[in-house]
Amino acid sequence: MKIVVGSRGSKLALIQTESVVAKLREINPNLEVSVSKIATAGDRDRRTQLDRMSVAVFVKKLEEALLDKRIDLAVHSLKDVPTDIPKGLHLLAVTERLDPRDALVAKSKLSELPAGSKIGTGSLRRAIQLARYRLDLIACSIRGNVDTRLRKVSSGEVDGVIVAVAGMSRLGWEDKIIEYLPLEHFLPAAGQGAVVIEARLADKDIAELVSPLNQPSAWQSVMAERAFLLTLGGGCRAPIAALATVSNATLKLEGMIASMDGKKMLHASEEGSATSPEKVGMQLAHRMLAMGASEFIDEVRGR
Repeated sequence: MKIVVGSRGSKLALIQTESVVAKLREINPNLEVSVSKIATAGDRDRRTQLDRMSVAVFVKKLEEALLDKRIDLAVHSLKDVPTDIPKGLHLLAVTERLDPRDALVAKSKLSELPAGSKIGTGSLRRAIQLARYRLDLIACSIRGNVDTRLRKVSSGEVDGVIVAVAGMSRLGWEDKIIEYLPLEHFLPAAGQGAVVIEARLADKDIAELVSPLNQPSAWQSVMAERAFLLTLGGGCRAPIAALATVSNATLKLEGMIASMDGKKMLHASEEGSATSPEKVGMQLAHRMLAMGASEFIDEVRGR
């Protein structure tokens, strides 16, 4: 059997894809796998702020390649995948999730940086949480791959950058992390740290091939987070964060949503059965909508 796996061309994306390919070959020694690098709109446009771009900016071209049958699988960072999956496609498996936290790369810890220090991030969620943690720091909008962002620190363009721990880990750069940011102040994006495999709904052979790669607790966690996002109406670029953890048969989900200026923020959590992750996600979203989250969603949609 021969299959083609689609990936973005960045170093991190290719590492993630190769880890999936290696697992497929391990399970199926006779499988012939090739990787097709596909440039997305997010790769071509490195200047526009992410909150001004389509939520599918890093996956749309890969999904088009799936629908056109140019590739058989697409490997994504799950946090880049919108909650609205195109007709004819589905998410097949989530591999083992790495540390979902955010990290700081800088000369000193966040609490020790001088007032006025510039912290680079391409995420409105991170910028808002940073401002609420330390109002005297300046969030600077930056784009680019992880290595590009780190160069901005070494060159002095910014005093630090906030990045995903998982990305640093996959790149083998954990030694560059000065601080793992606390979850009580820096809740991650839904799906952060997870890699997902997407395929055509009708390809039963592909589904059978990939299903052994799915990690159940990782799948349950991210499905709760995505259900929370979907029910809130967070298919837009609203500053929303979510993190689910599974312990035994219980799933705990924490969520955050803020206004675009960061002056208002809501936090809440929900617990339920790990076998019904979407239900837990929906329940938390409904609770936060009752708390006033719809005001923040409407604000984003009205931009």
